[in-house]
Amino acid sequence: MKPGTKVAGVHVDLADLVAMRARARGFSFLPRQPIHSLLAGRHASKLRGRGLNFEEIRRYQPGDDIRQIDWKVTARTRQTHSRVYTEERERTTLLLVDQRISMFFGSQDRMKSVTAAEAAALAAWRVLEQQDEVGALVFDDADIVEVRPHRSQSAVMRILGAVAKKNQALRVNAGIRSNPGMFNEVLRRADRLAGHDVLLCIISDGTGHDDESERLLTRIARHNDVLFAFVFDPLESDLPDAGPLVFGDVGGQLEVNTAQKKLRERFRDEFEASRATGRDFLLRRETPVIPLNTIGDVAEQVRRRLGSGR
Repeated sequence: MKPGTKVAGVHVDLADLVAMRARARGFSFLPRQPIHSLLAGRHASKLRGRGLNFEEIRRYQPGDDIRQIDWKVTARTRQTHSRVYTEERERTTLLLVDQRISMFFGSQDRMKSVTAAEAAALAAWRVLEQQDEVGALVFDDADIVEVRPHRSQSAVMRILGAVAKKNQALRVNAGIRSNPGMFNEVLRRADRLAGHDVLLCIISDGTGHDDESERLLTRIARHNDVLFAFVFDPLESDLPDAGPLVFGDVGGQLEVNTAQKKLRERFRDEFEASRATGRDFLLRRETPVIPLNTIGDVAEQVRRRLGSGR
């Protein structure tokens, strides 16, 4: 296959990702599960500001800033009351889009790399629709393309262009060597770029996740919100009973007899254990994990997982 050649489900081009704009509806970055961190676009700040938008006076609640106690109302009612302020802030979203060779896998509808590309396009268009800033770190096994956050269609187009270019470069015969270390490298770059009060959306299969990844994510999550869109293919979690199969990548080939029940069970258990470990770590830090399957419509999956209705 020549570089840049498009095959449905195997590669995407810029036109495909631009067309996703019409489907970026019916969801927000506020998950249905009870997560304390605020994941909407424009949102009430975590910080209580002074001299900001006054919202109400209400009974004092544990955790309220004592500097916001309204002493006149407290004296009159003989019950402690607080003044509540909210601050309308713009939410910057930073997309981490994985286009490594480990993502160039799919058993039925599409490659993981295509699933990630479409999810990134949906997210970028949705953030722009919310009139918030969006940027990205698009990475493969060799380098990272950085698109600085901006609230403009041109910023979205730069993101989608970088995603499409790296997506089309993925080929089995391209001599690409898997680089699991790029996962931590892009987290380090995100840590430097994010700063505070950013929504970090990681769209990846998590290849290369290790203890260093957890330290980096912990540090990032101290001052930002993190959402992990975990991209996977059903064949990675459940081998079919299809007899001898040959699996291959640029490093070589391996023949496996999938008729062996114990082999299939061990394969499934190891995948589930690995996913559970990563998910438990993220949820302990109130990080939503959104599974995205390579089978089925990506936009429908996103709407089902992030539907605005609660």
